[in-house]
Amino acid sequence: MRTSMLLVGFLLVFLGLALPGAQAKVIPRCELVKILRQHGFEGFVGKTIADWVCLVEHESRYRTTAFNDNGPSRDYGIFQINSKYWCNDGRTPGSSNTCRINCSKLQDDNIADDIQCAKKIAGQARGLTPWVAWKKYCQGKNLSSYVKGC
Repeated sequence: MRTSMLLVGFLLVFLGLALPGAQAKVIPRCELVKILRQHGFEGFVGKTIADWVCLVEHESRYRTTAFNDNGPSRDYGIFQINSKYWCNDGRTPGSSNTCRINCSKLQDDNIADDIQCAKKIAGQARGLTPWVAWKKYCQGKNLSSYVKGC
């Protein structure tokens, strides 16, 4: 019994080390600020970098592999992009797939495609209102702490 438990423990540790892709990459706040600045988010659709960082914190906690199942549709990646309108997950009936991307691509550590899609969403909406967390936690609030020290 004890030997089999040790073997199971060893296998779990081995799999955890051998499958690093299974772990979520968390992008540190100031690194995200830098990335967003490099990709022209400051002033895009009239919003600040702080608006975007607040959105990301409350949507995904900065995790690139974030996932939320909302029933008929799901949200993917650091910006929590929805499968009903923006990406195709092969499971959401009638997906528009406006960003022309497989939703699983929004959950890897390369967020360039996430950025492109998030900008498309914000551009079409002329703001960040498609994101529920932004409306609830960020809209109309002092967000200076999200970029402070960066």
